[in-house]
Amino acid sequence: MTAPWRGSKAEEMTQEQCTHRNNVQSSEKPHVYKVGIYGWRKRCLYFFVLLLMILILVNLALTIWIVKVMNFTIDGMGNLRITEKGLKLEGDSEFLQPLYAKEIQSRPGSPLFLQSSKNVSVNILNGKNQLVTQLIAGSSGVRAQGKMLEVKSSTGKLLFSADDQEVVVGAERLRVTGAEGAVFTNSVETPHVRAEPFKELRLESPTRSLYMEAPKGIQILAEAGDIQATCRSDLRLESKDGEITLDARRIRLLRLPEGKASPSGTTTRQTVYEVCVCPNGKLFLSQAGTGSTCQISNNVCL
Repeated sequence: MTAPWRGSKAEEMTQEQCTHRNNVQSSEKPHVYKVGIYGWRKRCLYFFVLLLMILILVNLALTIWIVKVMNFTIDGMGNLRITEKGLKLEGDSEFLQPLYAKEIQSRPGSPLFLQSSKNVSVNILNGKNQLVTQLIAGSSGVRAQGKMLEVKSSTGKLLFSADDQEVVVGAERLRVTGAEGAVFTNSVETPHVRAEPFKELRLESPTRSLYMEAPKGIQILAEAGDIQATCRSDLRLESKDGEITLDARRIRLLRLPEGKASPSGTTTRQTVYEVCVCPNGKLFLSQAGTGSTCQISNNVCL
């Protein structure tokens, strides 16, 4: 009988405690928790959002301005166009760094200009990155370095070539317009030397001798003028197997020495002379007589 009594008493105490707690909670006001940003934090957040929107608008405006100024399109940028054959530049272009390209050409019908404040250099390298050909165009002039230099016409005819062995001029005429003419330190081989029309041709060696040699013959021809040969010491015309022919209407030998004949009975002054030749080839004049007077007037040959 004791156990049931104890259980009913415990249940009554539990119900009283729960009722007391409910009464206490109902008598107190409920506590409300606020969720969000208030006060100076809210004002700072709005300020940063507004500043961010301003930066976005300025950035968008600058982007649109750059696109407009640089002329960005689907095909390229500014004067640069991207085509199927490569890049196409219109107008003047400036490269601040080295340019690597397989081919550079201008528009059809337009010239190609390469301009630099110092010089323009074109270098050709081999597989070992060694310089084999170089072309430099600068303020001091144009300089080329290579194994051979060739200049050809539009038809492919060789006009000029130069290498270590020889220099070839393939044009039909070599024209030297300088006042001093052409200066050669060694021999010159040519089949024909001719002056321009109505101008004289002069072959001159100021300090040494002048030799003219040919395997067949040498022809000196002046169709509308004179031929003059001047030297300081000796002028020698030599023919080993043939003869020397002077074919002209008049042959004048000026300033020849005059031989003196031995006294004879006649004292009449002669005005006619004959040309005599010494054994050494020297020419002199001798007074003409009924016979040759070269033998008696050969004192010049001594």
